[in-house]
Amino acid sequence: MTKQLRLGVNIDHVATIRNARGGDHPDPVRAAEIVAACGGDGITAHLREDRRHIRDEDLKRIQDATDLPLNLEMAATEEMLAIALAHKPHAACIVPEKREERTTEGGLDAAGLHNQLAPIVSRLQDAGIRVSLFIEASERQLDAALRLGAPVVEFHTGEYAHAGLDGDSGRVEKELKRIADMAALAAKNGIEPHAGHGLTYENVQPIAAIPQLAELNIGHYLIGEAIFCGLEPAVLKMRELMDHAR
Repeated sequence: MTKQLRLGVNIDHVATIRNARGGDHPDPVRAAEIVAACGGDGITAHLREDRRHIRDEDLKRIQDATDLPLNLEMAATEEMLAIALAHKPHAACIVPEKREERTTEGGLDAAGLHNQLAPIVSRLQDAGIRVSLFIEASERQLDAALRLGAPVVEFHTGEYAHAGLDGDSGRVEKELKRIADMAALAAKNGIEPHAGHGLTYENVQPIAAIPQLAELNIGHYLIGEAIFCGLEPAVLKMRELMDHAR
């Protein structure tokens, strides 16, 4: 029997809506509680340098509110390392970050940034935090993750999602094969592969069908759907699509 694919729900954009007006509503902690109640497997939150959505004080409140593992997305900086070490989330996913970008664009250059990443990965692991690297599905980046000793990689599925939006079926198949091949290679080398970025009801199933993938992290789309149907139905529908793909 194929192992169930885990669903991590990114609640950043509940905080985006809150911060648009200031104040405390809507509260991302309430979103975390709903995800926990309806069978989500984890909460993902990205504390960005500019604090555009999740705030520092949100992290402890999210951790206190549910027993779900918190996956903290973070840039490879001393500031974020100190915050991760103080909060000790279940996992820390190191992502690239540019202040001017709207969302994370592309994967982390783990190969080019090896010397910067190595001490951060080491200190996180020494604290018992499971390290993940958000990378493109390529042999070069996977090899870098292996050399850094990261137990988990999350493959950036943005190019796959964009190809689908462009109606380019050839590119969709090419991206899908690339992700599937690298997921198999990761698993063969003892690295647990995850995937995420731009996943929707329409495009999630071919990714979810990749047998080596252990977890998908989905946020913006689910929060967008939740505006129209509620967060619980949105998460349950994604969970059902993922399960059917397996």
